[in-house]
Amino acid sequence: MAEAGAGSAPDDYPSIDPTSFDVLICGTGLPESVLAAACAAAGKTVLHVDPNPFYGSLYSSLPLPSLSTFLSPDPSTPPSPASTSDDSHAVVGLDRRSIYSEVETSGDPPEPSRRYTVDLVGPRVLYCADEAVDILLRSGGSHHVEFKSVEGGSLLYWEGNLYPVPDSRQAIFKDATLKVTEKNVLFRFFKLVQAHIAAASTAGDVAGEGDASAKIPEEDLDLPFIEYLKKQQLSPKMRAVVLYAIAMANYDQDGIDSCEKLLTTREGIQTIALYSSSIGRFANAEGAFIYPMYGHGELPQAFCRCAAVKGALYVLRMPVAAALMDEEKKNFIGARLASGQDIMCRQLILDPSYKIPTLDVPCDGSDSDLPRKIARGICIISKSVKLDSSNVLVVFPPKSLEEQQVAAIRVLQLSSNLAVCPPGMFMAYLSTPCADGSTGKQCIKKAIDVLFSPQASDGSEGHSETTSESSDDVKPTLIWSCVYVQEITQGTSGSLLSCPVPDENLDYRNILESTKKLFADICPNEEFLPKKSAPVHADDDSDSAE
Repeated sequence: MAEAGAGSAPDDYPSIDPTSFDVLICGTGLPESVLAAACAAAGKTVLHVDPNPFYGSLYSSLPLPSLSTFLSPDPSTPPSPASTSDDSHAVVGLDRRSIYSEVETSGDPPEPSRRYTVDLVGPRVLYCADEAVDILLRSGGSHHVEFKSVEGGSLLYWEGNLYPVPDSRQAIFKDATLKVTEKNVLFRFFKLVQAHIAAASTAGDVAGEGDASAKIPEEDLDLPFIEYLKKQQLSPKMRAVVLYAIAMANYDQDGIDSCEKLLTTREGIQTIALYSSSIGRFANAEGAFIYPMYGHGELPQAFCRCAAVKGALYVLRMPVAAALMDEEKKNFIGARLASGQDIMCRQLILDPSYKIPTLDVPCDGSDSDLPRKIARGICIISKSVKLDSSNVLVVFPPKSLEEQQVAAIRVLQLSSNLAVCPPGMFMAYLSTPCADGSTGKQCIKKAIDVLFSPQASDGSEGHSETTSESSDDVKPTLIWSCVYVQEITQGTSGSLLSCPVPDENLDYRNILESTKKLFADICPNEEFLPKKSAPVHADDDSDSAE
């Protein structure tokens, strides 16, 4: 867990030796930490610095009292070195900026507030079978982090009520809220998809290439997924289950012409395949999702430890004050640290909080038309939204709260069994992508109002009826909340690279894909974190989620 605090005074900065490295990385966010581990495993010399006194950067887990300072930092910044030059290089000063805005808190943090750990990337989970888990296993990072399952499964908000997500054959037939016809249609659809996945896996391509007779035709794979679901006669509610709670589409798929990101059948089935293969992968994990104990900030630390084992050098409380360029100002050749020391490198990598004009571009050229903001919410509540469940995911499909809601809202509730809050209390994270921050915050607040009841003025719990299946229950009481907006920015420029910020997705797939591309730029002929790069542990157990 991260511990926020003030940086060291300049006189306390250590001198770094050697002064030349293959790779200099500033920021210990997840992409930067994975890059450090991969580069170190590939034999590169790595210096990894962070201006903060803790690991994780934009991906860290913070004690609750430190959250407001991190989201709304002091605008005053230490003076950057002037843009000067000597015989060998030019010095270009760097400024830092916050990617967070419109921070709004409500209620008083419960005491002791330091017992609450807050994730900056929430809501976020790992699929049991996704690449993030595989990378942790083969790099040895899994020995530095422990997971528990999201054992409560998923709930879908539909027409004013919460319903369990029927994501397996057993769940479909156990679900008393489904009609017999809905069960038959949904079961037939999953059977068709599973046959396609099995045939595609045999052919070596889950994406759909091959000629097995059990496979879905190519013309259907290229259709918008929602059109394929309509062809399979799924009801609107069942389409919402598949699209937003299993295939994890973010944007309204009904408005095909206006949809920000239209999911194809091929893409939808890829995620369903991941979801299905995640269920049952680990003997001690219920469902498809797992979550790191103590928060997602443990993941960057795990990869930093892997990098350190391979020789990477780590220095916290060390900002980068300026970038160094060659005389022609064509290439970045190093950085000037806040200590005044110049470090030379072949590759300079900065986290996106460093503002450089050449890097101030949308996160990806192909996705430049997508909304570049995420509205996020963090809540502390008094009880679970689902009876007898500690950790649970709630999905609000587009337009389920209001007609203007163009994207899904996802809510992840966590309990004390993950060591993120005291016993008897719960944390809840919400997020939705948005083009306009105020609109996104409005959607987050509506979801909060639906799920939780406000605390009475005298501090006692309210007694509003819940939206769950049992009308005898009452909503959890909202004790404290924070709603804010996060920008999505990333850039890359020649010999200076910038890593991605936390995106709007529930998992790390896109972030890891971007990170692998950055690694390929740095080490074009090297394998990305090969299994042989992991240190040997006598207690290695790939069948356990812990």
